[in-house]
Amino acid sequence: MSENSTALSLFVTHRRALIDYASSITGSRAQAEDLVQEAWLRFDEASRGRFLEDAKGYLYRIVRNLALDQHRRLLRESRLIAHDGIERAAETCHDAIPTPETVALFKDEIRCVMEAMAELPERTRIAFEMHRFGGATLKEIAAFLGISVSLAQILVTDGAEHCKQRLARR
Repeated sequence: MSENSTALSLFVTHRRALIDYASSITGSRAQAEDLVQEAWLRFDEASRGRFLEDAKGYLYRIVRNLALDQHRRLLRESRLIAHDGIERAAETCHDAIPTPETVALFKDEIRCVMEAMAELPERTRIAFEMHRFGGATLKEIAAFLGISVSLAQILVTDGAEHCKQRLARR
């Protein structure tokens, strides 16, 4: 059996599980099916003429990376859309000067977030601050902290989730 037919056999055998795996990340079966197809194309190209030591693991990593990339892209797009909507609402607002109540509310929220950030482990706090306030990419954070990009993503997510939970409790 040729390497290409072995790769195809591996893909066909695990296709349904790959779709389930991608669905758990993206939240959409249709998107997962598209991602798995894209993963096959990349996997097929990478496996041509070479022996892949852990072909199944490599195929799952491709699916995971594509799914996470898509998930992040959709989050960025939704933030941009939400931000654009806020700017449009602000443009139509006749009174641009915030009320004292609004100022007090935002000061209270900032204080709560600062307290939540102080509770974070140092590495998580640094990663979160670099990403949210410094605009650093995950790759830049990983290089600065001497960790993997995936761990940088986890630290940023943990920091954001902790702050979100603290704000929800107030």
